[in-house]
Amino acid sequence: MKKNRIFSFLVRTLFAAKMAWHGVLAHPMRSALTILGVAIGVTSVVSLMGIGEGARQAVVAQFKSLGSNVIAIKANDPSVEFDPEEAGDLVERVSGLKMATPVINTKAVMRWRRARGTASIIGVSNEFPQIRDHALISGHFFTKWHVLQRSPVAVLGYNIGHGLLGGRSPVGQTFTLNGETFRIVGVLAPKGSDKAEGIDDKIVIPYTTALKVAGKKKVDEIWVKADSTQDADLAVVQLGRIFKRKLGLDQSAPTPSAGSESGEGQAPEEGTGVSSSEQVNMVHSTDSGGFVTLSGEGQTQQAQQPIIPGGEDLITITNLNQLVQEADQANRVMTLLLGGIAAVSLLVGGLGIMNIMLVSVTERTEEIGVRRAIGAKQIDLLIQFLLEALYVSAIGAIAGTAGGIWGLNVFTRYGFHTAISLQAIKIAVVVALTSGLLFGIYPALTASSVPPIEALRRQ
Repeated sequence: MKKNRIFSFLVRTLFAAKMAWHGVLAHPMRSALTILGVAIGVTSVVSLMGIGEGARQAVVAQFKSLGSNVIAIKANDPSVEFDPEEAGDLVERVSGLKMATPVINTKAVMRWRRARGTASIIGVSNEFPQIRDHALISGHFFTKWHVLQRSPVAVLGYNIGHGLLGGRSPVGQTFTLNGETFRIVGVLAPKGSDKAEGIDDKIVIPYTTALKVAGKKKVDEIWVKADSTQDADLAVVQLGRIFKRKLGLDQSAPTPSAGSESGEGQAPEEGTGVSSSEQVNMVHSTDSGGFVTLSGEGQTQQAQQPIIPGGEDLITITNLNQLVQEADQANRVMTLLLGGIAAVSLLVGGLGIMNIMLVSVTERTEEIGVRRAIGAKQIDLLIQFLLEALYVSAIGAIAGTAGGIWGLNVFTRYGFHTAISLQAIKIAVVVALTSGLLFGIYPALTASSVPPIEALRRQ
């Protein structure tokens, strides 16, 4: 008995599905316009979320190209530039750091055979490839002895190395910088356009040699690499304390007035370097922003004036891991906002389905009455009209997905960073089908609840 009921229900459902399909084909123009409304909504969601996802991936890749667990310490004023030896000292003083390099950026006149032009130079130590996670495609990187001896050797960025000999390896060739002859020992692997601070278009030389080229004795930047993400977070705090002392911003030493009257300004526990309130502020700025900025705000009365006019920070300590996370989170929010805006068109498409289905119910009152009169149940009509709405929304979802992917390809040709987001496709299709069913329920209930006599009388 139960099997007969199941078989009967399946037969009725199959018949209702055929009737629903015929209902869609009976008015091709009307159905096409309804499908178009749904397709536009799905296309908007897929394409806009794909653009947002592509932008997110591009920004994250740009930050990741700088290396993992890297902390950049940058001096924003010549008065606080670093001695190159400080890089090695930081590795010894800060737990969790495994290597460091002084960094100096400069420019020099490059002469290659008969060609002449200005080249961007970056001076680093021999640990640069490990710090920045940057491999070489030809030759080798310069060694520790090259750095100590101020050797005129160079490693070329990919674009420069590729362009010198038309794609052939330039290792072993020579060129001049400001009249001094340099030998090419290697070529870096490509990072991509606008990634890793444009390293593909730079020349990398020992920092000792770069100081001589620039005519300087100090560097304005130091890069350090931590063992892990957690070590990098802790290292930012410790580095903030070290450079706070260096700048004379450490208030742990007692002042005459504070020490005599209230005991404030007592030295903190040995090894901390900052008071408890300063520790809280330092940790908060590290966790929330991934960087610590040191300026003249916390100085004593003898040094209240800003060190740099305009209130600029003297030293910036940036945890690149935190920048990656913040960029990723910000772009995810942007992608969701774009998807939410585009989803409004899906709502409009659903209302279109409801409108067309109501018109269809009114026009097919006679058909409904005849079917009810010859034995069709209310559930049969309900399934039929729900399937009609589902057919329309399903076809619209398929067409919209194809249109969205095609649209992303068009944006890519014009230079936009795009990505086909499977999550966006799933969301758009599910919302389209759900809206088709939801907006088809009322017309289906209207059709199935018409008494057969009343339906025939209306004709």
